[in-house]
Amino acid sequence: MLKAGYGVIFCTSSSAAEQARPDGGAYTASKRAVQGIVKSAALAYGPHGIRVNAILPGTTDTAFVRPPGIPDADWAAYKKAFGPLNVDGLERMAEPQEIARAVLALAWDDFPYMTGASVAVDGGSTAGRKMVRPTGA
Repeated sequence: MLKAGYGVIFCTSSSAAEQARPDGGAYTASKRAVQGIVKSAALAYGPHGIRVNAILPGTTDTAFVRPPGIPDADWAAYKKAFGPLNVDGLERMAEPQEIARAVLALAWDDFPYMTGASVAVDGGSTAGRKMVRPTGA
């Protein structure tokens, strides 16, 4: 990127960087640190035509959030039960492709002046809704 004189770097943080949980201090701190690194890198690499931003995904339907031991047949029912209790304002988990589309859109040339930013793609969780976890999660 330095040689080419342009590029876009995205780092993955989390909506937890903006909305902490009582039992998530270390996780929140680490994700907040990503935002600081992004800002510093944006200042360092901006003069070289490289934009650096962070994406803050909300709860996303991945193996990371799937509790161990739930059979595939029960996962859909679990997600449905999780939805109304979910931290996300849209009351559902994101699909991985929704997060990927946001990154692709922001990496596009339509945002040439965006750097050092942290963009929440979290279904509204950082809008202030209180997080409640379902039983057994």
